[in-house]
Amino acid sequence: MVRLNKIYTRTGDNGTTGLVDGSRVAKDDPRLAAMGDVDETNSAIGVALAALDDGEIATILRRIQNDLFDLGADLATPGDDFTSSDMALRIVPAQVARLEAEIDRLNEGLEPLRSFILPGGNPAAAALHLARAAARRAERTAVNAARTIALNPAALAYLNRLSDHLFVTARLLNKASDGDILWVPGASR
Repeated sequence: MVRLNKIYTRTGDNGTTGLVDGSRVAKDDPRLAAMGDVDETNSAIGVALAALDDGEIATILRRIQNDLFDLGADLATPGDDFTSSDMALRIVPAQVARLEAEIDRLNEGLEPLRSFILPGGNPAAAALHLARAAARRAERTAVNAARTIALNPAALAYLNRLSDHLFVTARLLNKASDGDILWVPGASR
């Protein structure tokens, strides 16, 4: 269990931050950029949750928020052994498979896409579209970091599926209100 009695430590005043193994890296390190983008994605999901009543979608999104903390811990753990253990929290393939199963199930009741969709709709769906864009950025920054450091392939796959999941979930939430907002090419000419 995590216990924080003091929020500031001053150890980062020199522009570095600590990783799980105690090593320190610059705050602009690619690993930290990916971690920050994952945190932003999680925060955007929290905004969506604030606009939702409790129910299946809220339960799913809260589980994803917990997964994103796991993913942040995974990214903050150096090394190339991606086995999850008591000492190293790692994203596992089952978490990716769960996202895939949820995407398939949630997508069943949606009409096939006829156009690109503009981000928006009801407040929860709009927040999920923002979370989806942040998840895509988190994936790009994690892929960039993986060029120079070892990152868990399951964590990268999770980020890839997450943006798809958030897209389908936003569509489902909009279906319950006014539906998707479709892109009309050249409509403003």
